[in-house]
Amino acid sequence: QVQLVESGGGLVQAGGSLRLSCAASGRTFSNYVMGWFRQAPGKPREFVATISRSGIISSHADSVKGRFTISRDNAKSTVYLQMNSLKPEDTAVYYCAADWGLVLVTNPAEYDYWGQGTQVTVSS
Repeated sequence: QVQLVESGGGLVQAGGSLRLSCAASGRTFSNYVMGWFRQAPGKPREFVATISRSGIISSHADSVKGRFTISRDNAKSTVYLQMNSLKPEDTAVYYCAADWGLVLVTNPAEYDYWGQGTQVTVSS
């Protein structure tokens, strides 16, 4: 079992920044590919970013590319999502997830463990 706890969400004005954190516990963090997803009301959960076990390789959704950056610190068992130039359409509950795999995946169904989510609200 892996327990994931997100933090860092909140209310921010358009153009502002937030940094989300996801602390993992339970099993060896570096054995998991990590991802960030988000879900707005009435919409399906969508991929935001994913990062390899080592942190060397990452991938971001086109909608956030150039504005958001995923990173991880295996010594701290934590994955981060730095969000800059936020837009109202970024408003959603943001979830981190862990996948026992070797390749980056963007499909939420591939992930094994999920956090409880943290709300991000961007005002215009």
